[in-house]
Amino acid sequence: MINDVISPEFDQNGRTMRRIRSFVRRQGRLTKGQQQALDNYLPVMGVEYHAEPVDIAALFYRNAPTVLEIGFGMGASLVTMAGNNPQKNFLGIEVHLPGVGACLADAHAAKLNNLRVMCHDAVEVLQNMIPDSSLDIVQLFFPDPWHKARHNKRRIVQPPFVKLVLRKLKMGGVFHMATDWQTYAEYMLEVMNGVTGYRNISSENDYLPRPDTRPLTKFELRGQRLGYCVWDLMFERRK
Repeated sequence: MINDVISPEFDQNGRTMRRIRSFVRRQGRLTKGQQQALDNYLPVMGVEYHAEPVDIAALFYRNAPTVLEIGFGMGASLVTMAGNNPQKNFLGIEVHLPGVGACLADAHAAKLNNLRVMCHDAVEVLQNMIPDSSLDIVQLFFPDPWHKARHNKRRIVQPPFVKLVLRKLKMGGVFHMATDWQTYAEYMLEVMNGVTGYRNISSENDYLPRPDTRPLTKFELRGQRLGYCVWDLMFERRK
């Protein structure tokens, strides 16, 4: 199985177009275990990118609530969530192969059958593969904050992306974000409040304490010991 991660885009004259992306391909070196997981388990749990809608029920061999996680890193929390919720389908998207390999290895060790993974640009997957009104939850945990002002345009949370997520959620579905950068949290809140069709689940119309559904990672635990904060935002599709 081969994923190109980034599909080329062309203008009407056939020239390659440049799209601003929210990630940089830092593949790093694969460990032996990660490479073995990619070789052995990607054909089983992996999903190829195709620019056409996928049948989610056929992908998981059942109809069940479906959770999409964008940018799962090394996959530890995604594997934990899938293991804790066997009644749900989980689809994870990550552009960095070492993380995909680590996630596959852990998922295999946990004997999960409700998890699928992709190595591709999540925006393209949402645009072309995910049917409208098909997802119960979309998760975006600790995306790159691109904190320098000149890089803010690279942030994945932008009005067009938020509207795309809205279209893919079922009515009543939830877009759950988390960040450990306060300025990015404030920016996320501003963007979400500017898009019609969402309702902030927070009674204060801002942030929520970490819900039990989002596992506490070792990095977040270390951050807590250092006095860092995390902001969770959960918005429900209402229109």
